[in-house]
Amino acid sequence: MEVDKPADTIDINNLDVKKSTKRKRTNQDGSQVASHNGIEGKKTRGPKSKKLKLIPYSESKENVRKIPVPAHRVTPLKNNWMKIYTPVTENLLLLMRFNTKTRNVELKTIKETKDIANLQKAADFVKAFLYGFEVEDALALIRLDDLFVETFEIKDVKTLAGDHKSRAIGRLAGKEGRTKFSIENATKTRIVLADSRIHILGSFQNIQFARKFICDLILGAQPSKVFGQMKNASSHVSARM
Repeated sequence: MEVDKPADTIDINNLDVKKSTKRKRTNQDGSQVASHNGIEGKKTRGPKSKKLKLIPYSESKENVRKIPVPAHRVTPLKNNWMKIYTPVTENLLLLMRFNTKTRNVELKTIKETKDIANLQKAADFVKAFLYGFEVEDALALIRLDDLFVETFEIKDVKTLAGDHKSRAIGRLAGKEGRTKFSIENATKTRIVLADSRIHILGSFQNIQFARKFICDLILGAQPSKVFGQMKNASSHVSARM
């Protein structure tokens, strides 16, 4: 005998995990809200012209950023180099190179750089890719304002070891990654599970929603209960916009 499911429950095996396309909305305070690849944030304003005092490459730290590349991310970086290099050099007007000796990605402003803030945007973009985010998701840090990457570990929430830690990671991912995708779609964020380290990309408030759900799962909450809370949070995020 089949039992009808309550209307407010979510079947995680039939969740639609399609990523939304780029779109724009207007917030209650009048600011324009845009979405890139399913990640929501404020629309990037045009660059403000600022006069830069450009100092030779080796003499200044203000116009240079060096991002160390972990050993396991060197090959993905080389395979996706042009996808990363093109927006940094053409859109942000910066110089970029990979130093094979020090294994650092080095960024530098030039005379054509319109805004010194572009240097930090490019550094955040490269760091997000090195954390494990897809290039298309990391590009949101360049195209949208007020986006961040928050990083924490499972031990920051609860001290777990051995099988308990493995089960916690399994609850976060879910069957075929459905739990992770559900949290991403409900909170308009992107999540990377790198062993016991968790990276979340999104706006400040959306990151807080995603982190709450992740912490509940780490602490042992039933996935069905968390999915119910996610449904309410998804409605709240939509209403806020």
